[in-house]
Amino acid sequence: MGMATRVPFASASSLTGSSCQRHKYGWLARSWSPPVFSSSLKLPESSTLSISNLASSSSTLLPSFSTKKRKGLRRLRVIVMADSSRSTVLVAGAGGRTGQIVYRKLKERSDEYVARGLVRTEESKQKIGGADDVFVGDIRDSDSIVPAIQGIDALIILTSAVPQMKPGFDPTKGGRPEFYFEDGAYPEQVDWLGQKNQIDAAKAAGVKQIVLVGSMGGTDPNHPLNSLGNGNILVWKRKAEQYLADSGIPYTIIRAGGLQDKDGGLRELIVGKDDELLQTETRTIARPDVAEVCIQALKFEESQFKAFDLASKPEGAGTPTKDFKALFSQITTRF
Repeated sequence: MGMATRVPFASASSLTGSSCQRHKYGWLARSWSPPVFSSSLKLPESSTLSISNLASSSSTLLPSFSTKKRKGLRRLRVIVMADSSRSTVLVAGAGGRTGQIVYRKLKERSDEYVARGLVRTEESKQKIGGADDVFVGDIRDSDSIVPAIQGIDALIILTSAVPQMKPGFDPTKGGRPEFYFEDGAYPEQVDWLGQKNQIDAAKAAGVKQIVLVGSMGGTDPNHPLNSLGNGNILVWKRKAEQYLADSGIPYTIIRAGGLQDKDGGLRELIVGKDDELLQTETRTIARPDVAEVCIQALKFEESQFKAFDLASKPEGAGTPTKDFKALFSQITTRF
């Protein structure tokens, strides 16, 4: 009868080295070194084993070993099982300025998360490193995003239509620049239908939580952002937010203030509702702080089924936010 013992391990493909102790229930590793596993390896009866604690780019695995004596050899059988201790998180819009930060932060926390990215073009994929965990797909085409969403635990949506400035604007002549949206890339197509496609695909895949990053200003149909390119961008964003809130999936809707390219972790964060923060002087926030809130929202039940405005005090005013559970606990609004 085969004998087995289990040891914690990240995915690998072979077994080498020494320092393993024979146990009455099989081989028990005492030290670890880089391996490459195959499903079945022949080892001399007196062999010792060593396995390395490698980090996996996909999921942490647990192998189960059994040995069988056969003509002076012992056959090692490896049974690989998924480790549920890490969450697989897809960042949609990983090529954007905020999306890149979220994707990078997740990669840096590989003990907690398995990061994936979704971008629209191969060029965007290469811009953020070109790793195999970055998928290329068009959120306007629901079929193209299914491979990226399959098998994930959580989805962070940072996709957005981007207005383009019309050529020929001369700031020296005064006046305001004019904007337009490229054909097929209007807010209705990207911020409404594109986000709806992501929500539907995530629901079909059994995703456990969706974090959606929107923008403050959605309570005002006459907000200046709606006039850019006649796109009504906040109107369509708000419609997608409502669709998510009605989906039944645990959600966190973050309506960020004016995004700033500054260092994060240096300011006290403020949450609000119904665009009340727009009437104050604290209506901006650094992109890395938005990214951090996205990831922290995956950790606490207090963030779920909630929608809120997000801004920060100026650097030096207040205490930099560290307790995100307390921050989410302040929020009472579901939409």
